[in-house]
Amino acid sequence: MAGWRHMMAYRSTKRIAKAVDIKLLGSLNRDDLKKICGDNFPEWISFPVFEQVKWLNKQLSKLWPFVADAAELVIRESVEPLLEEYRPPGITSLKFSKLSLGTVAPKIEGIRVQSLKKGQITMDIDFRWGGDPNIVLGVEAALVASIPIQLKDLQVFTVVRVIFQLSEEIPCISAVVVALLAEPKPRIDYTVKAVGGSLTALPGISDMIDDTVETIVTDMLQWPHRIVVPIGVDVDISDLELKPQGKITLTVVRANDLKNMEMIGKSDPYVVVYIRPLFKVKTKVIDNNLNPIWDQTFELIAEDKETQSIVFEVFDEDIGQDKRLGVTKLPLIDLEAEVPKEMELRLQPSLNMLKIKEKKDRGTLTIKILYHEFNKEEQLVALEEEKRILEERKKLKDEGVIGSTMDALGSGVGVVGSGIGAGVGFVGTGVGAGVGLVGSGVSSGAGMVGSGLGAVGSSLSKAGKFMGRTITGQSSHSRKKSGSTTPVNSVQENGGAKPR
Repeated sequence: MAGWRHMMAYRSTKRIAKAVDIKLLGSLNRDDLKKICGDNFPEWISFPVFEQVKWLNKQLSKLWPFVADAAELVIRESVEPLLEEYRPPGITSLKFSKLSLGTVAPKIEGIRVQSLKKGQITMDIDFRWGGDPNIVLGVEAALVASIPIQLKDLQVFTVVRVIFQLSEEIPCISAVVVALLAEPKPRIDYTVKAVGGSLTALPGISDMIDDTVETIVTDMLQWPHRIVVPIGVDVDISDLELKPQGKITLTVVRANDLKNMEMIGKSDPYVVVYIRPLFKVKTKVIDNNLNPIWDQTFELIAEDKETQSIVFEVFDEDIGQDKRLGVTKLPLIDLEAEVPKEMELRLQPSLNMLKIKEKKDRGTLTIKILYHEFNKEEQLVALEEEKRILEERKKLKDEGVIGSTMDALGSGVGVVGSGIGAGVGFVGTGVGAGVGLVGSGVSSGAGMVGSGLGAVGSSLSKAGKFMGRTITGQSSHSRKKSGSTTPVNSVQENGGAKPR
């Protein structure tokens, strides 16, 4: 009896201690668990709504050889056109030479199922892949033969959001939406190696490839931008498409205490502004001045105020490659509708300061900004204007006016409608402050043609198909500058966008 009582007392003590430990663990938040487990802990550890799916991983590993073969064909057909569209200036061709997804299947760490909106089921999938693919890109540049560039040690970490729109007819799903959540930020890690050659033949090619890959991913898939896949015929997907939310009237006023990049004299600064990298606009160049005053106004379209940001990059115009003096971004969620603000933004060497050793001050940028929220009628007009602007930029690229669809257009760009400035003509890869007739409008003054609602700055809908699916919307991603690429190298005057 004494032994039995001792055993029961011991078990009771253990139960109490375990209950205390569980209570303490239950009080921990996400940040506490990150400190304990590190950045790579599965989401289901900190949030029980993320459920383990070991059975699904077992099935995926068996199906992977067949899935990989089918995916390789889809990637070739759909991604190669995107590589051409997002091809950096200076690169004449960018295509797959070899493409194999390997034998290692992706792993799903957890799945969270939610009902965020009536008639829809939302599934968040914690997706990770450290595979053994064989991906070789054929890269060609002017006066340089094709160089095979291999992407090795590929790793993908992201949370995929899949939304099922329900219907009353079999198969009970009318459309599927696929996107990558912006938080946690999607990570694609790899190393670049030249096959049978040297990377020095194309200076900066590693940064160019990084830029192109990351821009395609974030510009096509990162939430709130998404791929919409209708299932069936005559399916209404209008509720699933991303629509413009509002217009941002932005004045780049001045900069102070910029870093001098010149050996003789001072920097010649200008500012590139964008929400999406495909729709950059820029100010005029102020020669030999570290405290320049631009006082130029642009209009941009916001597609999702809660998640998007405006990126400001200050460059020093130079022969060959323009040097970046500083960069900063402004989250749109900080803006209030119809409330004008004047803000002073501190410039940094990079948006990702973890990889930067030099953390010295790069000066400040002063802006004035006003956010106007669209009504339904304004949304539709802005959507049509944005589609037209996309087509015009593609035409400019096809005609050789701009080297890439991601080149910034000068201050006279048809910020509203389709005009392009008045006065300077074409210089370098950019569009000077005035090309004359583009699309359907002749620009001059503020370059405002059409309804007054479209904007070069953020595009909602990409015409065409991606993997046979309707694409709706894109997001922004800041581009690195590398090699001999001049991000924006056209000389600009006041052009069409008059200061307000």
